[in-house]
Amino acid sequence: MEKRTVLFVDDEEKVLTSLKRGLLDEPYETLFANSGKEALEILEQSRVHVIVTDMRMPEMGGLELLRAVKEEYPHIIRMVLSGYTQVSTLLTAINQGEIFRFITKPWKLEEDFKPAVREAVEYYDFRNQRNSLAEETEQHKTEHAEKVLEKSE
Repeated sequence: MEKRTVLFVDDEEKVLTSLKRGLLDEPYETLFANSGKEALEILEQSRVHVIVTDMRMPEMGGLELLRAVKEEYPHIIRMVLSGYTQVSTLLTAINQGEIFRFITKPWKLEEDFKPAVREAVEYYDFRNQRNSLAEETEQHKTEHAEKVLEKSE
């Protein structure tokens, strides 16, 4: 199976640097962007399975980025990492972005962050497998229906 890729988006260089160091041993590839615009450029060039974004960033905020990702790349699992916890904004993000998980800053890398990202990757695999099975089932139904029609002619 191809190795999964997670894209982390945050305008704070310290956060990205800390993630780069802390996630070296994780079972997925990591990509990093310091803006929503850069994240969208990466998505055009790379196959990404999970995106983790900050909410408050200059130019394009996390909510706007998640809406764009949902529209263009609906298969990507979307997560938020933010110190900004205004409830109305959170609810909007969750309802409009179909967010898999919200992680608040400051986070504990081993206890909170790593398990949440691994769960998102596993959820991607689970959903992907489920969709493949559904397609196979449809294919079998179609083949069966065609055979039944041939016999009845």
